[in-house]
Amino acid sequence: MRIGLIGNPWIPVPPRTYGGIERVVDYLARGLTAAGHEVLLAAPSDSECPVPLAPGMTESEPGDMGATLSELSHVARAYDAMQGMDLIHDHTMAGPLYLHRAPHIPLVTTIHGPLVPHAVDIYRAMEKNTSIVAISQDQAAQAPDVHVTRVIHHGLDYSSVPLGRGRGGYACFVGRICPDKGVLEAIKIAREAGIPLHIAAKMREKDEIRYFRDVIEPILGSNEEYIGEIGDAEKYELMGNAVALLNPIQWHEPFGLVMIEAMATGTPVVGTPIGSAPEIVEHGVTGYLAPTEELSSLLLLAEELDRAACRAAVEANFSAERMVADHLSLYGQILQKDLSARNLMGPAWHENLRQGPLAHA
Repeated sequence: MRIGLIGNPWIPVPPRTYGGIERVVDYLARGLTAAGHEVLLAAPSDSECPVPLAPGMTESEPGDMGATLSELSHVARAYDAMQGMDLIHDHTMAGPLYLHRAPHIPLVTTIHGPLVPHAVDIYRAMEKNTSIVAISQDQAAQAPDVHVTRVIHHGLDYSSVPLGRGRGGYACFVGRICPDKGVLEAIKIAREAGIPLHIAAKMREKDEIRYFRDVIEPILGSNEEYIGEIGDAEKYELMGNAVALLNPIQWHEPFGLVMIEAMATGTPVVGTPIGSAPEIVEHGVTGYLAPTEELSSLLLLAEELDRAACRAAVEANFSAERMVADHLSLYGQILQKDLSARNLMGPAWHENLRQGPLAHA
């Protein structure tokens, strides 16, 4: 199968530090290739994922994060390179609505963000000719009127994650500096529990810097250490030595890759039962989920949980291999449906395809 993968223009694949979407695209590209398929990746030209990169792509633009023009330019270049694919899996928001993509190539997209009202409008427009993947049951439930073809949880290449011993005597927070991620709550929980907190978090955008300056920095004390944004090796060491990952999210996070990363190091997750967390963390086995005000007492119990059980849960449920297999199953279903539709339409369909979409305009 010839599979086109389209990532975003702002962060290379794989990411050098923060970048959950790019990490998933990287695992998917490597896994599909290992399964014997031809993968063409449309990602920034400074990407290091070991699969063929679509020609004509530009370097990553982290300073332009979320900008419409950079995304549209990236999408146009990506689809120009994807003409010979059997199927395209687009991880951008704009791509599935791109008018000039080849109409005969089946398209899949993944919802990576929250289904807020404006996003719902966009995905409802996409569903007319695009198969939509949600990354958690909770995410799909936020907009029941959007037709989700399948829910596929993220996976992780846990073979590259060392198992830690959890003997650092601290809890960790890993994410980005914003109210939704619960960094303020994590500080309060750790203080109440009397456990030091190490904070490794992205802080690049203006709102993140402002929130840190105005809310977080003024309250940092001797119990907290702000480390900043770190790479994979440092992150896994930080997690592996922690008694727990504090993840008191304050919003319906669609997945939360950081939770399975921590569990892969053997570290349990202590957080709020919001968003996808109940689909990832088994209460009392791989962590504890409870309202924010109850988490300090549960943090004190986390060290007693079986670290091997945390790792085993990732191996059983959140491996990159499982994620790739789920996607291949979906791709096969889509291609079979597409082939059946072509056969039903007969010679007229093939003639229209040969002449192009404007032949009868």
